[in-house]
Amino acid sequence: MSSVIASSFPVRSRGERAARLGRGFGLAVLALLVLAGLLGPYLVPHDPYTQDLLARLQEPVWGEDGSWNHILGTDQLGRDVLARALYGVRVSALIGLSVALMGGLIGTTLGVAAGYFGGAVDRAVSFLITARLALPIILVALAVVSVVGASLTVVVLVLGLLLWERYALVARTMAAGLRNAEFVTASRLQGCTHLQIIWRDILPNLVGNLLIIGTVDAAMAITLEASLSFLGLGVPAPMPSLGLMIAEGKENMLFQPSLVVIPSVVLFVLVLCVNRAGESLRAVQMKKG
Repeated sequence: MSSVIASSFPVRSRGERAARLGRGFGLAVLALLVLAGLLGPYLVPHDPYTQDLLARLQEPVWGEDGSWNHILGTDQLGRDVLARALYGVRVSALIGLSVALMGGLIGTTLGVAAGYFGGAVDRAVSFLITARLALPIILVALAVVSVVGASLTVVVLVLGLLLWERYALVARTMAAGLRNAEFVTASRLQGCTHLQIIWRDILPNLVGNLLIIGTVDAAMAITLEASLSFLGLGVPAPMPSLGLMIAEGKENMLFQPSLVVIPSVVLFVLVLCVNRAGESLRAVQMKKG
């Protein structure tokens, strides 16, 4: 029996080591993707907007007619796929970060106010959370964007105003548990205002969990933007977007499937790595707890 118990420890340690390596690899790939998106103009000699109809639908370098001049080939308008993919990563990262920050600001403010003050404030915020959860995100985003018009600013505002309920729920629960803590009571006895208590005592204890939620919402925002762009209601053409690249490439999917496969793989890896970053933050938070 003891040998069985003893043999379980190396297995668990190997599993934990593999999980850490997986999270580290995901973070490294995410950093490389974001860095490549930021440095895209310096890494690729082609402009993502420049059209060359004489060079349209060139195969990637591994194809029969591929060349190193266009490593990932060109699209139906002769634009370099690699340049557009790198720029699309930049757009997706910008949208994910902006939506996560906007949703975090809205949700954290409402959640902390509800948990700290309770009473009528809590009931009002709970009603807002319930109303938000009753709204299907993609349908509301489609309706608003189709009425207002597609643009990068509109997409960020719409998604930011829709992705805040997770922050509110977590902040509300944690703030309600902290409002009667001893260090909060000590601050009240010292004459601190509510704003000072929230800023100095409540919010620092929420940062770790809110960052984890931020990675989840950033990944969801990237996916939603790609979905809207695929339907023609996200980032407007000719601005490169991974979802828009997939939509444009589907017309030539039978003749050149790489036009759909390449942006799909980039989108998949980007979202996966953002989720891996959230798992890494969660692991760090659990160790601290």
